[in-house]
Amino acid sequence: MHYITMHLDFVSPYAWLAFQQLPQTLQGLNVHVTYRPVLLAALLRHSNNPGPMETPAKRLWTYRHTEWLGQHLGVPLQTPASHPFNPLPLLRLALHTSEDGSINRYVAETVFRHVWEGGSDALDPARVQALQTTLAAQMNPAPDIADQAKQWLRSNTEAASAQDIFGVPAFEVAGQVFWGLDSLPMLRDFLDGHPWFTFGAWENANSVSRV
Repeated sequence: MHYITMHLDFVSPYAWLAFQQLPQTLQGLNVHVTYRPVLLAALLRHSNNPGPMETPAKRLWTYRHTEWLGQHLGVPLQTPASHPFNPLPLLRLALHTSEDGSINRYVAETVFRHVWEGGSDALDPARVQALQTTLAAQMNPAPDIADQAKQWLRSNTEAASAQDIFGVPAFEVAGQVFWGLDSLPMLRDFLDGHPWFTFGAWENANSVSRV
């Protein structure tokens, strides 16, 4: 059995695409996946990474690239009317369904679809209210769940930073981290026990000096 943690933030189109591709990547394997919301902006700050949205040309390319990827991969993806947006309300709402700081696949997919299907404003109050209603049956009834959700998001993000996770999507398994949509084939090779990972090539990256 492989235990995988997917670190995600709903603001990331690449996280949505990777979320949808993950079952295909893991097909035929005995795995358990934990879905863990984190705040991407905090991870970027911690790693001194400005992120693609801070560079106008890269921001435009990201929208074009991810919408092309969506149609190429058969994943519905329309950039929200306003992006980037503050994902805190959606991350905390998702964590209102949690018991331990992780969320189930249904909750993750419901929120991702809310953001990335249709091209509407992800934070439109009426739409957020409708999302809340959709997730009502999943909600943790604990009286302090709102405060607990905030704490889980903070601790999830801090733990990810401590693992040198610098963005989303990120997949942690057996103490190793695979970052990005394009890391999914590499993740599959690792889980399949490809010899490349056992002959020093993985660790050799640490020995490359920076000029």
